[in-house]
Amino acid sequence: MHSDAPWLQVESLDLDGQGVARRGDGKVVFIEGALPGERVQVSVARSKNHWEQGTLSGLQRESSQRTTPRCPHFGLHPRACGGCKMQHLQPVAQVAAKQRVLEDALQHLAKVVPQRVLRPLQGPAWGYRQRARLSVRYVAKKDTVLVGFHERKSRYVADMTECHVLPPQVGALLPALRELIGAMAARERVPQIELAEGDEVRALVLRHLDPLCEPDRDRLRRFAATHGVQWWLQPGGPDSAQPLDPGGRALAYGLPEFGLTIAFRPTDFTQVNLGVNRVLVSQAVRHLDPGPGDQVIDWFCGLGNFTLALARRADAVLGIEGSRALVQRANENAAANALAERASFAMRNLFELTDTDLLALPRAQRWLIDPPREGAFALASAAADLVQAGAAWQPPRRIVYVSCNPATLARDAGLLVHRAGYVCSAAGVVDMFPHTAHVESLAVFDRSP
Repeated sequence: MHSDAPWLQVESLDLDGQGVARRGDGKVVFIEGALPGERVQVSVARSKNHWEQGTLSGLQRESSQRTTPRCPHFGLHPRACGGCKMQHLQPVAQVAAKQRVLEDALQHLAKVVPQRVLRPLQGPAWGYRQRARLSVRYVAKKDTVLVGFHERKSRYVADMTECHVLPPQVGALLPALRELIGAMAARERVPQIELAEGDEVRALVLRHLDPLCEPDRDRLRRFAATHGVQWWLQPGGPDSAQPLDPGGRALAYGLPEFGLTIAFRPTDFTQVNLGVNRVLVSQAVRHLDPGPGDQVIDWFCGLGNFTLALARRADAVLGIEGSRALVQRANENAAANALAERASFAMRNLFELTDTDLLALPRAQRWLIDPPREGAFALASAAADLVQAGAAWQPPRRIVYVSCNPATLARDAGLLVHRAGYVCSAAGVVDMFPHTAHVESLAVFDRSP
C-alpha cells in the first residue's frame, strides 16, 4: 500500500463484483475486494484514459455488510481460488447488489424500467453447486495433484482442500480426489473432473486424454465404492462420455410441484443449483400463466426443464432447441412423464432465426425464452421486424425471459419494448450462484392485443 494513495469512496458494485469509485478528476476506478459505502485505497494494476482497475489495499471505513469469508481459499492474493468473488459480502446484500446490477443494465443499456420489481428467488447460500467443472493438474516438481477451480485471474489450478459452495460431501472429497489422481498412471493426462448431481445419484466425469489402463480403472472403481459416486469417462467431447461400468442408476432431478422427473446425462446442460431451479420453474410458469386453449413456445428448451412443467398447464407446448442430443433427451423425458401428446420438440439454429422462420411456426399466445449468455438477439430482432412491418403475424401476448446475463437481457429487452410494442411488466433476480458475481434474472413482457 502506498501511504500517500488517495482515499476513494466506493459507490456501487459492477457486473464483476468489483467496487466502483471515482477519482476527483472523474476517472472511474474498479476495485476488487471493495464494497459500496467503504472508504478505501487501491493498488492500481491497469490504467487507461478514462478508468483504472486494481485491488483493495487500504480500508478506512468498513461497510456494515462486510463479513468474514467462510472459505480459507477465498481472498485477494494471486493464488486465491477464483470460484467465488463475493464471500466478503453478506448474502442478503449480495442479492440486493445483483438486483441493482439488473435494474441498472435495463435502464442504462435499454432505457427500460420494469413496472414492478419481483421478490428475489433464493435458496441455500452454501453447498448449492450440484454442477461444477473442477480442473486437475499434476505438479511434477512437487509430485502433487491439484483439483479445484482456477486461481483468481489465472489459468492455474488453485491449491484447494475444501470448498463450501460444492455439496458438503463433494467439498470434503477434494483431498481424496487429489490422492486418487496422484496414484494413477494417467495423472499427467487428466485435465478435468466434472460434477453432475441429481436427486439420488452423484456422477463424476473424468476427462482423460489417453485410454486408461486397467489398474487405473480399478482405482476409480474402489473410489466409487468407498465414496458412493458414479464414474463416467470422457475421452473426447461431451458426447463421448460413458459410464465406467454400465448398469448404474440414471441421473435425474424432480420437479415435485409438477409431478415431473427429468433424466439427464452428466454432460448435458442442467442448472447448477437444483433447489433454486425448482423455484425458478414454478415462478416462470406462474408468471407465464398458461391456461386451457393456450399454445406455448419454449425457446432454448434444453432437456424440457420448463417445457414439461408448462405442458401440465397449457394445451400444447413446442420446445425449440439448437442441440440434437438435447432434443432427443427432451422427447424421452416427455414420453417418460406421459406428456408426449402435449409437448413436442424441434431443432433450430436459434442464433440465425429470421422473420420467415417465425411465420412458419404455429401461433403461440405465450413464449418462454431461456437463452445462454449470448441472449436471444435473433429471436427478438425477428419478432420486432415482423411487428414493425405490420406482417400478418400475431406476436405472443406475454413473454417470460429467463436470463443469465443482464447485458444481453437489456439488449433484447430494448428490442421487445422499443420496437415490438411490449412493456416490461416485472423483473427480478434469481440467486442461482451465491457468492459469485453471476446475475440470473427473470423478466416479464406484456403486449396489448
